[in-house]
Amino acid sequence: MRTDYYDDPRAPQANSLKVAVSAIVRDEQGRILMIHRTDNDRYSIPGGGMEVGETVADAVVREVEEETGIVVRPTDLVGIFSDPRHVIAYEDGEVRQEFSICFTADPIGGRLRTSSESKAVRWIESRELSSLDIHPSIRLRIEQAQHENRSGTPYFT
Repeated sequence: MRTDYYDDPRAPQANSLKVAVSAIVRDEQGRILMIHRTDNDRYSIPGGGMEVGETVADAVVREVEEETGIVVRPTDLVGIFSDPRHVIAYEDGEVRQEFSICFTADPIGGRLRTSSESKAVRWIESRELSSLDIHPSIRLRIEQAQHENRSGTPYFT
């Protein structure tokens, strides 16, 4: 289990930082690939920690496929999300400061499936996003992906 805190005075102090990646994956209809996470019961874009020996692009491809069954090709950088007001507390005592590099990616294969990290995997219409329980940090990534498509400038904190 994990608990996400954002701009919360009750949040524990961060004691670690790990490079993570995430991806905004859209299908041909413009729907966004989302998972319903098992660890915090919220909807999210797929993503996770980078492993030693892989590039950030390798990590994006691996994480999306692990969590969703969809094989992707990273296409662009949405931004770097490193807001110290967003911390993630884990049961083992780790409290991680957010540090995620978010990409856009195109689906190129695979089939939707769940994993140990995702109890549901769906293509979501933009109009459905407001009805889902999505952490503010993930909403920001989705908004910035839409903004990035207009401006061409990656977001960073």
